[in-house]
Amino acid sequence: MLPAPSHFLRAVIYILLAILLFDLQGVIIKYLGDRYPVQQLATFRNIFGLIPSLLVLVLSREWHSRGRKLAIRQWRLGLVRGFYIAMAQFCFYLSITKMELATASTLTYISPVLITILSVPILRHRVGIWRWLAVLVGFLGVLLIMAPGTEVFTPYSLLPIGAAFGYSLSTVCVRLVDDHVPTALINMYASVGALLGALGILFATTGYRTVTGVQDWLLLVAMGLVGGFAVLGLISAYRLAKPASLSPYEYFGIPFAFVLGWIFFDEAPFHKLIPGVFLIVAGGMLIAWRERKKRIDSMPVLTE
Repeated sequence: MLPAPSHFLRAVIYILLAILLFDLQGVIIKYLGDRYPVQQLATFRNIFGLIPSLLVLVLSREWHSRGRKLAIRQWRLGLVRGFYIAMAQFCFYLSITKMELATASTLTYISPVLITILSVPILRHRVGIWRWLAVLVGFLGVLLIMAPGTEVFTPYSLLPIGAAFGYSLSTVCVRLVDDHVPTALINMYASVGALLGALGILFATTGYRTVTGVQDWLLLVAMGLVGGFAVLGLISAYRLAKPASLSPYEYFGIPFAFVLGWIFFDEAPFHKLIPGVFLIVAGGMLIAWRERKKRIDSMPVLTE
């Protein structure tokens, strides 16, 4: 069943706001990255990001209707998903301190391709020729942006791919959680796991610097809240409409990141992004089209 037009419009608004908030979070991280280690930034992001996660849980009708239970059978998996997110955060935060914001953000949009690949061994999904073609197109776009073997290439360009891999693992593994577990509770476990993972990386690397100044504290709080509310926006959007219908709108994050990078950091990496960005988007759109077509084809035909 297709979502009502009003619901779909709300879903699009939510997801566009979420993508914009994620890019604004990236701006704050890039600004603070000169003064604080990224593992410290990730820790504060997850500490203050717990506030929106708790809000999502408290406001969840589904959680209340199921007795407000906090324990789940697959609690280890719930926390492990958070560890994957912590790994992805570390890679992505480090990448945007070493690269242009738009370039790092664009490379993470290989996630739909990685999700397709990971779904084969983890979920035992069968992937047809069209989606394998999308995988090939997406990776070709990544190679064009990274430009391995040329003077443009930098090892830091591997970090957004690592981030996309971590986020994709988290996305695929959520399908292994029992269907009756409320989405808000799954998100809460992931938030706690991400915080524990970030703290582990912080302690292992001893990369902590004393926060100085009220402005930096305000930015750290804003970073966590912005990121947390971005996740809230995604959850709200995907509750109103199917992922295959909304995924094309996620690519607005690329021009958002480009404009914000230009405004705040005077970055305009046209020469790095074109034409690779078009192939990455094309790969993701092809996957979304196949998912939508598969869902439509599987719907029962109504007869009188």
